[in-house]
Amino acid sequence: MARFKIGVMVDSFRLPIPEAVRKAQEIGADGIQVYVVDGEMRAETLTAQQRRDFRALVTECGLEISALCGDLGGHGFQLPQENTIKIQRSKAIVDLAVDLGTKVITTHIGVVPQDTSSPVYQNQLLVCREIGQYALAHDVAFAIETGPEPAAVLAAFLDAVDCPGIGVNLDPANLIMVVNDDPVQAVYALQKHIKHTHAKDGVQLKPCDPVQVYNSFAEGGIEGLNIGELFNELPLGQGKVDWDAYLAALSEIGFQGYLTIEREVGANPEADIRSAVNFLRQRI
Repeated sequence: MARFKIGVMVDSFRLPIPEAVRKAQEIGADGIQVYVVDGEMRAETLTAQQRRDFRALVTECGLEISALCGDLGGHGFQLPQENTIKIQRSKAIVDLAVDLGTKVITTHIGVVPQDTSSPVYQNQLLVCREIGQYALAHDVAFAIETGPEPAAVLAAFLDAVDCPGIGVNLDPANLIMVVNDDPVQAVYALQKHIKHTHAKDGVQLKPCDPVQVYNSFAEGGIEGLNIGELFNELPLGQGKVDWDAYLAALSEIGFQGYLTIEREVGANPEADIRSAVNFLRQRI
């Protein structure tokens, strides 16, 4: 089996970023991912000195930056009236990735419709081509996170984008929780596009409408949509991801990149992340 690297989304620790980076070192991670849309690491406000300092801190801790999280929220790239500023911000995040020495930016683009003639699909296609070309010119790639649509739909969309600057951040839990798709088959469907992965687990409790789910996230209306009745994110090994089969599939296609642990819920994320690191180490 290929020797994967283990990463941690440092924001999951819910600590100031420098403390979170050191915590990632302490628990034995190989690398980190960090959110750069808002907060102390916002791409547009991070000075040249702050960029150098952050990169030095990561190096001092013996870590790599597996990816940046450049998810701009809202409806992704579905709405044309939002896309001018989102394209501008996405390009600024590419510039930050170059300065920080990482080649991957993960993002959500909104649910990709199966109807390729729909205005939503066409908006997503145009934006992904533009930011993908900018990323490619800087030796960086945007990795679209799986989950809002079945893997086969995303694979067809990426074939239509037809740009190596746009790929996939494979999140097996999202596929299970929202669209009840098989992460193992997703590896094969998306194999030529996979740039990065999230190590996350979960379970779907009842079928749900992905458009309704992601619209609720985008519009801040999740109070009216009881997510806990639809699906739950769980610590690694406690959900429905078949980790042995999933990791074997990643190995079979030749992926040797990051399994980056993301823990978005739970009362004690540090304990869950430590457990996840141990869980993965036993399997790789």
